[in-house]
Amino acid sequence: MTDTDISASQTMTEDEAAEFAEQVFDVARQGNAVMLERLLEKGLPADLRNHKGDTLLMLASYHCHADAVRVLLNHKADPEIRNDNGQSPIAGAAFKGDLAVVRLLVEAGADVDGASADGRTALMMAAMFNRNEIVDYLISQVVPNKIF
Repeated sequence: MTDTDISASQTMTEDEAAEFAEQVFDVARQGNAVMLERLLEKGLPADLRNHKGDTLLMLASYHCHADAVRVLLNHKADPEIRNDNGQSPIAGAAFKGDLAVVRLLVEAGADVDGASADGRTALMMAAMFNRNEIVDYLISQVVPNKIF
């Protein structure tokens, strides 16, 4: 077998690539930090997006998987990439009520004041769903003269 044959045999079809990508997004949804770490070390882009514009970080954040979020952030996933609906990972974590994930995202540079297309911020999402610990934390992170 020549190098060309080996290279050709290792190339995925479009369908295989799409199935693999969906499996990768499931890994993020399920919070499998160990598998994410392995994939990222092998060259998986940390900011890979699906057909809805969701990044791996968005899915891990929304599904409350702090260890997976930490792995992605350690591999330089951008906490500011929004999905096709303009939603951010921090807003998803605030909506779901996961303070640990919200803290990780803020520490990684997520914009506490960033709003989605409909104008809602993570603070608003937390307040709407009575996530009081997150409300208090986000208020503590806002620049004082921007509150009013």
